[in-house]
Amino acid sequence: MFDFGFSELAVVAVIGLIVLGPERLPRVAKQAGQWLGKLQRYVSDVKSDINRQMELDELRKLQTEVKDAASNLESSFRSSVDEAQSELDSLSSSMNSIGTSTRGDEPSTDWDKVYELRRTREKIVERRQERDKTLGRKVPKRR
Repeated sequence: MFDFGFSELAVVAVIGLIVLGPERLPRVAKQAGQWLGKLQRYVSDVKSDINRQMELDELRKLQTEVKDAASNLESSFRSSVDEAQSELDSLSSSMNSIGTSTRGDEPSTDWDKVYELRRTREKIVERRQERDKTLGRKVPKRR
């Protein structure tokens, strides 16, 4: 901190001995040591408080980043769940409309039932393919 050599300290001690005298010099030296110790403790406390404050600021920044990431993840999850729910609702309504149309006027042959079932399956496959396209999924082609 201060660049004092042994010779400078000896000169200060001799001057202190002359000015203060042999009776008061030990008490003054003790008092100066106590003050210096208090000053060092105060400086170390201030340093530790500053470090703690800096760490706290970093933690707050990290917390806001994590909250933002969590909210983004939650919103994307909610949107995909809502999209899936709407697709399920549309499939359900189409299945209900198919079920009511077949119930109202019964097909005359078994082939009509088979063709209706095939058309329903094809619609489901087409909707899955459209959903995969919109989500950007790459589905391998079937052989």
